[in-house]
Amino acid sequence: MKRRLCLITGASAGIGAEFARQYAALGWNLVLTARREDRLQALADEVRARNKTELTVIAEDLADPAAPARLVAALASKGLEVDALVNNAGYGLPGTFFSTSWEDQAAFLQVLYTAPVELTHRLLAGMATRKFGRIINVASLAGYAAGSAGHTLYASVKAGMIKFSESINAECEALGYTDIHCTALCPGFTYSEFHDVNGTREATKQMPAWLWMESAPVVAAGIEAVNRGQPVVVPGPVNKTMATLTRILPEPLGRAMVRAQSSRYRRMD
Repeated sequence: MKRRLCLITGASAGIGAEFARQYAALGWNLVLTARREDRLQALADEVRARNKTELTVIAEDLADPAAPARLVAALASKGLEVDALVNNAGYGLPGTFFSTSWEDQAAFLQVLYTAPVELTHRLLAGMATRKFGRIINVASLAGYAAGSAGHTLYASVKAGMIKFSESINAECEALGYTDIHCTALCPGFTYSEFHDVNGTREATKQMPAWLWMESAPVVAAGIEAVNRGQPVVVPGPVNKTMATLTRILPEPLGRAMVRAQSSRYRRMD
């Protein structure tokens, strides 16, 4: 049988790299994309050494508004049909809305929201034709919480990705595409390069170990959920408890708690 193909964005490290390892172990072929081609090639070599996987590397910067269309065109030129899409590319933008440039904020929105939505739109038609598809949007537990000072758009973008995933999943079901599923994966604090890139590593190192998860169980939860057709998944009992609390706590109390703790994981400088 023809192997199914999974496209993973932001695949050069962290959760994205773990998605590559796990989908390869499940017998899928892969397309890996990110800005750092050298890191992608190193991951590709690692994955090939462990699995009989056909693997394609395409370096792209999703901050470029033309990148999603260019990426899909590159896939078509190679005759590659995408059966699963993992929208994982992302980062945190330190500072307040006052202290950051609009150019940086616009690039943030492009990478974390516009590009995943566009890739989903461009690839969903092919999934519908083949009557099979899996879409995982890496959101965040922050999408449940109140907005914080610093990293201004992060929570709102992640909340948007949760609602977007729910809508796509509902539309596929309503239209009779019973084997096309979309899931928002909402991890909490996960060991990866994320906090190194946004400059909060030293602060987060002071947080208790029980708040953290390794990337492997986070990714496994996402894959399991999308195969079940579950529109949103929060991995880990601690994160599930926190997500539940955001729903039942009075909103003023929730905002006060975020305000009191945000300096530990959000930079305002």
